[in-house]
Amino acid sequence: MMEENKQAHFMGHSPLAKGLKILLVLALILFVGVLTANKMKEYRYIGQSDQYPHTIAISGEGKVVAIPDIATINLGIITEKKDVASAQKENTEKMNNIIKELKGLGIEAKDIQTTNYYINPNYNWTQTRGQELIGYTVNQSVTVKIRDLDKIGEVLSKAASFGANQTGGLSFTVDEPEELKQQAREKALENAKEKAKSLAKIADVNLGKVVSFSESSNNYNPQPYYDSKALGIGGGGEMMAPAIEAGSMEIIVYVTVNYEIN
Repeated sequence: MMEENKQAHFMGHSPLAKGLKILLVLALILFVGVLTANKMKEYRYIGQSDQYPHTIAISGEGKVVAIPDIATINLGIITEKKDVASAQKENTEKMNNIIKELKGLGIEAKDIQTTNYYINPNYNWTQTRGQELIGYTVNQSVTVKIRDLDKIGEVLSKAASFGANQTGGLSFTVDEPEELKQQAREKALENAKEKAKSLAKIADVNLGKVVSFSESSNNYNPQPYYDSKALGIGGGGEMMAPAIEAGSMEIIVYVTVNYEIN
């Protein structure tokens, strides 16, 4: 009995036994690694089938016509004087008067924003004297948001009367564009669905669920017409209020929808 135990103990520590144990451990490690990798792959592609389904891509368009309810315009004053102090003083007085008049028309302070202010030296060059400083230019502008579109013409007229000699950037938009965009999106998806049904019928396939979709939009902002002469740019006194027509604007959403077919 003792001899058999010694022989078993000897075999358990023999090089062959040690080698088998090492191979067994390596095989176990390899098995665990492969199993872990497979589980990670399953996690990465969770919710997806093993095979990519057959799909068709269909485009759709949705359009909503909206009436703008907000106008935005830039009003500016350029003042040129021989010294910078005089230029700043005159420019500031004119702009302050314009802002005061705008508030008197019911435009809130939050809808008046200074967007530009700078001072530039003016030079003249001659062959005898070379470059010579002849004065300064002060340029200041504000962006005004007008929520009552009936007052656009009056805003332009008042601004010109009080010295605004730079007017531009008149544009229109809607206060809640996302609501209209959602309506256009729903129309675009419905349009794509109708196209997909028609195509599936012709191709004799069954239309399945939506696999994916993407969208883009193109908002058209109308350019209003007004007569610049009516603004009285460069003139003085009370100015005629120009007629401004906001018109309408189109909010368009384009979608591309991928449908599963079988």
